[in-house]
Amino acid sequence: MEQAVLIANVQQFTAIAIGLMIGLAGVGAAIGVALVGAKFLEGAARQPESAAALQPKLFVIAGLVDAIFIITVAVALMFAFGNPLVALIK
Repeated sequence: MEQAVLIANVQQFTAIAIGLMIGLAGVGAAIGVALVGAKFLEGAARQPESAAALQPKLFVIAGLVDAIFIITVAVALMFAFGNPLVALIK
């Protein structure tokens, strides 16, 4: 019975951690993409002739920022469906 309670506690705290991981990563990615977009628009407004050179850099950096979020979601799904912490209890 004690082992079942311990497993339930690990799963409870894992669910809280998954929510925090996805939530904070989502907020961070949204802020990051917003800042990159704002700086792109600011740079394009200051020098319109450089907008064509800045646009590919915008998409690369936005893709890298979104990749961090996707990696965080993958780690969260690993903890959700194949929690290695529960295996340590058994």
